[in-house]
Amino acid sequence: MSNQYLIAALYKFAPLENFEEMRDPLKKFCVDRDIRGSMLLASEGINGTVCGPEYAVRELLAHLNSDPRLAGFDHKEARSHRHVFKRMKVRLKQEIVRLAVDGIDPNKEVGTYVKPQDWNELISDPDVVVIDTRNDYEFAFGTFERALNPETQSFREFPDWVHNAIELEEKPKVAMFCTGGIRCEKATGWMLQNGFDEVYHLEGGILKYLEEIPEDKSLWKGECFVFDDRVSVDHKLQPCWGKWIPEEARHIINEDTDYDHS
Repeated sequence: MSNQYLIAALYKFAPLENFEEMRDPLKKFCVDRDIRGSMLLASEGINGTVCGPEYAVRELLAHLNSDPRLAGFDHKEARSHRHVFKRMKVRLKQEIVRLAVDGIDPNKEVGTYVKPQDWNELISDPDVVVIDTRNDYEFAFGTFERALNPETQSFREFPDWVHNAIELEEKPKVAMFCTGGIRCEKATGWMLQNGFDEVYHLEGGILKYLEEIPEDKSLWKGECFVFDDRVSVDHKLQPCWGKWIPEEARHIINEDTDYDHS
């Protein structure tokens, strides 16, 4: 079975003063090429995941890169033998990833990026507190060894968890990670503003780690939840199609789920 569809997860923090005007042309560009998925636009940038014929997704990536404000955006790729989204949505948001805290600008302040090749050494250090910034249902599918589960239902709950976490009272050295890197862009900036001096995050997120680190050398355990019909991917980034769903995730996974990347 050929993997004829290309999946691209992308984001870029960049000032987009006219983001409202970008919505309809962007949606038409995608629909005309049988590209489906979810894209979020806000004054702070763009975020989303799309799926379509490879030529079409390549055209979309080139189209977005042609905008000087978005040039050089980060993206990850995977493949599927079929569409992983039911429709194309382009939404206008206050934030492309919703922390709901004013004054957090990843273009001005973020934690120290750690390459996937250096991640194992960092999180194996007993003096480092490893934090999974994703939600509890995502954590249930899989996570890194030694990672703390904030047990959040949404990213907006993360600051409250940090304030109450016993493990963080002494403001230790922390290593943070998320699916593709975007949540950590804001979470690490917020940590730095709240008295944490040594804050690190996995560059490119879990997806980049799974792409670059061989399974026999990996400290990742389980599957990685993704916000589309694949439900999760294995260490080879192959779709799992919901063959196994932990109890903690059953409430958000059903035939009519309308995933939102915010």
